[in-house]
Amino acid sequence: MLDTAKPGELDNAKSMSIIVTKGTLDWAYPPFILATTAAAMDINVTMFFTFYGLPLLNRKLDLKISTLGNPAMQMPIMGMHMAMPNLVSAIPGVDRLTTTMMKNLIKKKGVASIEELREAAVDLEIRMIGCQMTMDLFEFNKEDMIDGIEIGGAATYMETAVKSDINLYI
Repeated sequence: MLDTAKPGELDNAKSMSIIVTKGTLDWAYPPFILATTAAAMDINVTMFFTFYGLPLLNRKLDLKISTLGNPAMQMPIMGMHMAMPNLVSAIPGVDRLTTTMMKNLIKKKGVASIEELREAAVDLEIRMIGCQMTMDLFEFNKEDMIDGIEIGGAATYMETAVKSDINLYI
């Protein structure tokens, strides 16, 4: 049977939670794209930022890409797709180069920046929770984080997750 539901009329998906665990430029996109899309479809969204995902809530972002351990990474160069072998990451400056290349590609293709997606998440009233344990562990201060976030632990997240129709771990 074909699903003919229009956005905002979904009966089987009313809430979604996402655990955000990674904070590189490339890994920041999936949770923010999924969260803002779901919220735009009238789905209540909660994002729980923990470990390396927590810095995505910092007021000032300096996101980078790492080629290390990412064999699927291919950059469009001169009409081809060039893979970045792990050995390349040992060369000084390569991560900064690939980050610059990615940011230029994002801008050239008109893709929203993480800052823009994060602002959209705030505007869409997505509940964003910073992990208290991670803040304590890595000595982050709430004053360094964007306005409007909550601070809570795993139990705070679990209270939402057990009631959510969709749970994602990214």
